[in-house]
Amino acid sequence: MIDVTALDERGLEDILSEPTDATKKVVAGLDGDIVVLGAGGKMGPTLAMMLKKAAPDKTIHAVSRFSDPAAKSALEQAGIETISLDLLDETRYGQLPQVENVYFLAGMKFGASGNQPLTWAMNSFLPGLVARHYKDSKIVAFSTGNVYPLTSPDSDGPAEQTPPDPIGEYAQSCLGRERIFQYFSELNNTPMTIIRLNYANEPRYGIIVDITQKILNDQQIDLTMGTVNLIWQRDANDYIIRSIRLAHSPAAILNVTGPETILVRDLAEQIGRQLNKQPKFVSREAPTALLSNASLCFNEFGNPQMKLEEMISTIVNWVTAGKTTLNKPTKYDTRNGKF
Repeated sequence: MIDVTALDERGLEDILSEPTDATKKVVAGLDGDIVVLGAGGKMGPTLAMMLKKAAPDKTIHAVSRFSDPAAKSALEQAGIETISLDLLDETRYGQLPQVENVYFLAGMKFGASGNQPLTWAMNSFLPGLVARHYKDSKIVAFSTGNVYPLTSPDSDGPAEQTPPDPIGEYAQSCLGRERIFQYFSELNNTPMTIIRLNYANEPRYGIIVDITQKILNDQQIDLTMGTVNLIWQRDANDYIIRSIRLAHSPAAILNVTGPETILVRDLAEQIGRQLNKQPKFVSREAPTALLSNASLCFNEFGNPQMKLEEMISTIVNWVTAGKTTLNKPTKYDTRNGKF
């Protein structure tokens, strides 16, 4: 069990960025250096730090607008080269390093319903700029499980070959992202892996943080989206980094999430027992939910190291200790695609 009560954010990020031996082997075996595009978001800093720890002799570049100076500083302290720029500004692409390996994390979700043009520019236009600029590199590109249709919790969940059926403009623009990357992968024979992720969790954000805070604040928990998949962020980073060895043209697709299909009611009740508070529920479970089947990921890379019960306890301990959270709700219970 991780004792997070004595940790600050840098200590937490040190844990979340610790690579496995398998990750070290993959990164050390890559030809050339690495750039992480969109490195200032929720997962970017710890993913970049994990890359640096896995191969200390490689140069890791982190590119972002860096609206949070603390994220930029933490990366620099970890020995990572930072570049501050807006990736939508084509005039700045001459400042990007020419490297052999690219991890693309840039995108827009929250606020998408209020600014659809920017959402489409970030999620569908920007990938074309990046894919064209890095046509001679290997690219791992973040996408989302939101491109899948809602499915029955009694099923195994959508696998990589399930036809996408995105709900709402955010998810549609993310499918646009995938299609643009796929187009350029085939046009230029660029090896790529597209990552469909949901939902990464760590003590500062994620579904477990959302539900913990609702219970602490006596807020109702809507059960309509009655089941979810969860994965510890360190495990997600580990899978995503290693997925570069799957990259090929046409682009590979990989679902990244946890193995369990988790009832939101059960999750909330487990959190409630740790808090010694009874959750307040509203509505009832719908017959479908946003789920993913990550069997291919587990077959390739093994099961996640962090068990669900330990993940829940670790995150609840962090929140109840009054430590920093990102105040970025996942909106996991949204069913109409409006984020």
